[in-house]
Amino acid sequence: MTRFRDIGVIGGGAWGTALAATAQRAGARVTLWAREAEVVESITGRHENVAFLPGVALHPSILATGDLAEVAQADALLLVVPAQYVRATTRQLAKLLPDETPLVIAAKGIEMGTGATMGEVLAETLPRNPFAVLSGPTFAIEVARGLPTAVTLAARDQGLGADLVTALGTQTFRPYLSNDPIGCEIGGAVKNVLAIACGIVSGRGLGDNARAALITRGLAEMVRLAVAKGGQPATLMGLSGLGDLVLTCTAMQSRNCSLGAALGQGRSLADVLGERRSVAEGVASAAAVAELAARLGLDMPIVAAVDAILHRGAAIDSAVAGLLARPFRAEGLSF
Repeated sequence: MTRFRDIGVIGGGAWGTALAATAQRAGARVTLWAREAEVVESITGRHENVAFLPGVALHPSILATGDLAEVAQADALLLVVPAQYVRATTRQLAKLLPDETPLVIAAKGIEMGTGATMGEVLAETLPRNPFAVLSGPTFAIEVARGLPTAVTLAARDQGLGADLVTALGTQTFRPYLSNDPIGCEIGGAVKNVLAIACGIVSGRGLGDNARAALITRGLAEMVRLAVAKGGQPATLMGLSGLGDLVLTCTAMQSRNCSLGAALGQGRSLADVLGERRSVAEGVASAAAVAELAARLGLDMPIVAAVDAILHRGAAIDSAVAGLLARPFRAEGLSF
């Protein structure tokens, strides 16, 4: 018997909707909060999120609301808004949420301006509420359809983590417990930036060898940042690091990889973003991670190159040439 019978999902995008479907299949009573009125109406009236996850039937028991106060009454909350909106959303929740209510961070990103992980944001906005981090190789559409998926659920309080695993786990949605929220968050944030890089490689026709090199050397950058923030290297070898990195960097189903591919083909960032409704978290995280790495004195050349292309006007060919001109060195994760 789980202690979390009522689950609230904050965020009505594809991933929030998929997690709502997962929690319902695990036996929870689920209420989803969405900012968009049309999402609330679609889930309530059609039992489908037409805007963000079309074609997936949702169980009629899943409720939708535009009122944060309603979802704040749940036993536990899944926080699935885009990373750059986590601070504003949790500030609103601070007025509504009991201190003992745990939150599960399912947003992947680093906050621009502060360089904070989502856990660090919650430590400021909801300092009395315990939290865990859910991350791993997940495409929302596959999770929503109940296809086999394994994720990391990381919590410093292992009792809380175990209870959340029981509340969310099913035969096809398998959370693996970790005690390293920081490592889990860094993996989820940095892999989005690296996926843009891999998309650029594909769009530019630079070949599979180049993509494999980017994934491998990108993993070294990911580990470097995680360790500097107090994370464990082993975490990045698991589902929330290597697993998520491989998935996101090798499939055009990834928002970040497909965005990079469009850039590699010569399209502008403004044009690509202008035709999308869903958020590619790597765009904001590229700037935030690059700034954080500089602040910590870390060498993250792939992340820096992606940031330069996205936000500093760097030409793709010049950025690639800069990476290829780096001195030869011994291989290693360098942490």
